[in-house]
Amino acid sequence: MPRIVREADVVWEGNVARGAGRISAATSGAFADLGFSLPTRIGAAEGKTSPEELLAAAHGGCYAMSLANELSSAGTPADRLSVRCTVTMDEVEGRGHQIVLSAIVARGVVPGADREGFAKAAVDADEGCPFSILIRAGATVSVDATLEEE
Repeated sequence: MPRIVREADVVWEGNVARGAGRISAATSGAFADLGFSLPTRIGAAEGKTSPEELLAAAHGGCYAMSLANELSSAGTPADRLSVRCTVTMDEVEGRGHQIVLSAIVARGVVPGADREGFAKAAVDADEGCPFSILIRAGATVSVDATLEEE
């Protein structure tokens, strides 16, 4: 696989308490001017995003691709994978606020796969997912994967 480089642009105006920012996908243009602020980061989202939500989306997307690859490599490609990733930031004594958990819940419809094979693919997907590896360097990653009936 070639080296992958992607960019995002962020503009922040004002102080942290009353300011606001905008995030745009610089490389792809897939999204532009997603708003975020401290009040919407720690309280109700009010239609705005946060760095934690973007991390959850990135981790969930990366894990889904990794699981799809593991299942295909095992000869049981998925018909459908559904992944929810929940990122938790909390106060860590002496270190301030830190990402402490990224929890993956995956459900798959995979013709020909058995529960044991699906469970192995789920573990291997986590171990090979670049975002799981990155997050695990400073936080916990959990995976709950279930094979659903066709």
